[in-house]
Amino acid sequence: MSSRLAQITDADIEAERARLPRAFSPSPKERAASWLTWGGGAVLTLYCLYRFGFFSGGFIDGTVKFGEAVVGQLFPPKGYEHLPMFLRVMGETLAMAFLGTLLGALVAFPLGFLASKNMMPFRPVQFGTRRFADLLRSFDYLIWALIFVRAIGLGPLAGIMAIAIVETGTFIKLYSETIENLDRRQIDAVRAAGGNGLHVIRFGVLPQVLPMMVSNTLYMFEHNTRSASILGIVGAGGIGFLLADRLRAYELQEACLIIILVILAVYAIDFLSKILRERFIRDDASVTVEGRVEEGKGVPNADARRGAEA
Repeated sequence: MSSRLAQITDADIEAERARLPRAFSPSPKERAASWLTWGGGAVLTLYCLYRFGFFSGGFIDGTVKFGEAVVGQLFPPKGYEHLPMFLRVMGETLAMAFLGTLLGALVAFPLGFLASKNMMPFRPVQFGTRRFADLLRSFDYLIWALIFVRAIGLGPLAGIMAIAIVETGTFIKLYSETIENLDRRQIDAVRAAGGNGLHVIRFGVLPQVLPMMVSNTLYMFEHNTRSASILGIVGAGGIGFLLADRLRAYELQEACLIIILVILAVYAIDFLSKILRERFIRDDASVTVEGRVEEGKGVPNADARRGAEA
């Protein structure tokens, strides 16, 4: 290969450039389209920044005041005498995030198969499930929380249902895309062995998609912890009610203590979810590697056996 490349001359390159010009450089039309696209995007960005006041003196003054007034009044945090109550409500927030994520994942798990193209050959069902997922996640948590507060009253139940509704739509999308990207060879092997549809899902699909599903679920649990922290603003339970109450009363130092608790909770969940994700992914990878090693061990034995028979 290297000797053939060494024999290529400049004349050969020029001849190929003349024969296939687009393989070496884009055409003038393509360059003009690229410049127009990037230039239009830059102009639109600058216009939006100007239109919403990023270049005005008010934005700069507001940034300075934010640092001086708001941040200066947040620290040092206080209200440690209310810490037991804050911790109890923070536990309620974590419970809301956990139950909402769990309910969304349980409902979305079977629907994810209906929304994937390679598992649902009947296109109207697949298309309808995808659009149903889009409908559920079209509205933010706060919108659903307001709806459920109106329907079932104040309290954490409204927040749990709001999280579950949004996460059902999100998990349907994530799970279906994970299922669509799996390796078909394992499915074909199960079918070739005489497996039915349930066998295909159990032995051909789940071993491939479960680690990614668990990873997505754990990440969304961390995300929902932050979301559940603000649902209390509309009366849907959690520590958001206390945070909004302190902010309205200008008790910014107590609000700072609540914000620190939320940050620590998110850090802890991120650390634990990282450990669980690594465990699931490592276990899945080790099983795959062991299976390949065992499969590879049989090849030399078969060759040796054929050589002995010969």
